[in-house]
Amino acid sequence: MAGSRIERHGARVLLLDGEGRLLLVRGHDPHDAERSFWFTPGGGLEEAESFLEAAVRELAEETGYVLEPHELVGPVWRRTAVFDFASRPYTQHEEIFVGLLADAERRARAEASLTEDEHEALDEFAWLTQAQVANEAREVFPEVLRESWDWFVAWDGVTRELGVNPE
Repeated sequence: MAGSRIERHGARVLLLDGEGRLLLVRGHDPHDAERSFWFTPGGGLEEAESFLEAAVRELAEETGYVLEPHELVGPVWRRTAVFDFASRPYTQHEEIFVGLLADAERRARAEASLTEDEHEALDEFAWLTQAQVANEAREVFPEVLRESWDWFVAWDGVTRELGVNPE
């Protein structure tokens, strides 16, 4: 039924390089091209897939960075994101993991395999510092990335609940 909320589960990755920069994706809503925002790589779980398996798969599909499950830590965050995209309302229950790449610029990458919708909506991938994210004029999801990254860079093993985040 048109307008009914899509509820799904998703996994995201906070991918850091050896310089402490975070890989973010800049995209836009195809039904509102003026609205541009930054977010972490990731997406919805496929049938019978764990959050960790989805995080690894989505990272490889969107960015070409292929990590093994043991190379991710977390989940460092759990959250529920409530948002509209392409004129459809979503509720996505997410787990967010951290991955570290010592030298991201030289690490071998596979070919990204973006879907047609991702080709349309994703504009750029960029390694950004915490200061750049904190001062970014565009929206950033999750918004808490504008704050200190110290706690997830040196994660203490405690998953933090971000609750429901309207975007």
